Amino acid sequence: MPTATVTSKGQITIPKAVREALGLEPGDRVAFRLLDNAAMVEPETVDLKELFGSLHTRVKGVSVDDMEAAIAHHAGKR
Repeated sequence: MPTATVTSKGQITIPKAVREALGLEPGDRVAFRLLDNAAMVEPETVDLKELFGSLHTRVKGVSVDDMEAAIAHHAGKR
C-alpha cells in the first residue's frame, strides 16, 4: 500500500501509483471524503450543468432591424 508523509504545512504528495490508478494529472482536483476514522481520496469531477451561467458574455444581442438600420446609416456616409 502506497504511503505519503504530511509536511509541516499539511501537504502531501500523492504517490505515483495512486495518481496513475485515479488518472490524475497536474492541475486536477481531488476530493476528500471522511468516513468514520478514515479518509477517501477521489478525483473531483464537475457536472457541466453546474457550470451553466458561470460565464457571462459582453456581447449584446442585435436585432435584424438594428443591423439593417446600421448598414443603411453607414451606407449613406459614403
